[in-house]
Amino acid sequence: MEIRPIRTDEDHRAALAEIDRYWGASEGTEEGDRLDVLLALVEIYEEKRWPININENFDPVDVLNYSIEELGHTQAELAELLGSRSRASEILSRRRALTVDMIHKISEGWKIPADLLVRPYRVEQAA
Repeated sequence: MEIRPIRTDEDHRAALAEIDRYWGASEGTEEGDRLDVLLALVEIYEEKRWPININENFDPVDVLNYSIEELGHTQAELAELLGSRSRASEILSRRRALTVDMIHKISEGWKIPADLLVRPYRVEQAA
C-alpha cells in the first residue's frame, strides 16, 4: 500500500489492514517507520471522522456501544476479549463494572484509548 492521506472509510480500512501487517515491527526499521506513519495517519483521520468531545456526558458503556453500533465490532468480539458472553452482557447492561484488566484488553483489542474506558459510570444494582 502506498502511504498517502486517508480520506475515506475504505482508505481507513486499508490502513488498518496495513497496521495489522506491520504490528510489532521493531522501532527504527523500515517496517517500524511505516507502522508509525500509518498510525499517525489513522489517528488524524479518526479524530476528523469521529470526533469525541470529552466534555460530553458519555461513559465507558456508551463508548463500547458506539464501537459495536458504528465501528463494526460485535458483542461476540467483546465476549471473546473478556473471556465470557455473560460478562460482556453484564458490562453492556451496566450490571458489572469494567476492571483494569478488562479495560486493558478492550483498549488493546479494539484500539480504544484507555482514558475513554476508565471514566466513572453508573452500575445497576441487582434486584
